[in-house]
Amino acid sequence: MKKFKNDKNLYFDYRDTKTLSRYIDAYGRIEPISKTGLSAKQQRQLAVAIKRARHLALLPFVSNN
Repeated sequence: MKKFKNDKNLYFDYRDTKTLSRYIDAYGRIEPISKTGLSAKQQRQLAVAIKRARHLALLPFVSNN
């Protein structure tokens, strides 16, 4: 998954649940920066997008596993 660090124009959209779900583990937690390979700014944008999607019920807060 470590392929976005050099992509400066990367943007996470809260409506793109398919992309966001790649960064959530089996327990519903957001993957750490060491696993995602994102920069700190990109990781913060990812977290905000996931939290917005959860708030609007596009993503679950907890996994059903």
